[in-house]
Amino acid sequence: MTIPETVVNYLDHANVNYQIHRHAHTASSLQSAYSAHVPAEQIAKGVLLWDEIGYVLAVIPASNTLELETLNYLIDRKLELATEEELGDVFDDCALGAVPAIGWAYRVPTIVDEELLENPRLYFEAGDHEELILVEEADFETLMEGAEYGRFSNGEPE
Repeated sequence: MTIPETVVNYLDHANVNYQIHRHAHTASSLQSAYSAHVPAEQIAKGVLLWDEIGYVLAVIPASNTLELETLNYLIDRKLELATEEELGDVFDDCALGAVPAIGWAYRVPTIVDEELLENPRLYFEAGDHEELILVEEADFETLMEGAEYGRFSNGEPE
């Protein structure tokens, strides 16, 4: 599978510099880190959540576990993990489970764990299971424009 058009269009429209980093087929962001020989804390992992208000994309380091209760407290919501079917509906041009960390490209409000900003370079799923997008931290912040920020993950990956 190639990088979804939605992802490419969003990157190009944002006018950021990016590189494509290929790796062996994997089933998770943490596996992608190992396969691509990239530190897991440099991979921005998107986690789709929902409640009666709508969807939210939480973006955390792949090396961490989402602290859902903390996130819900921070934004005063009662979010839950989205189902696999919902993932397919929202990220309809992506391989199932290959969630790009750019929620705004899919019109999904985004909240970013501030720990990611401690990295000079960041990677995120390209929308397939064989490629990562590499951007500098400043370009990542450009892609996250309009996102909320907070601390809502811990250093123990799922």
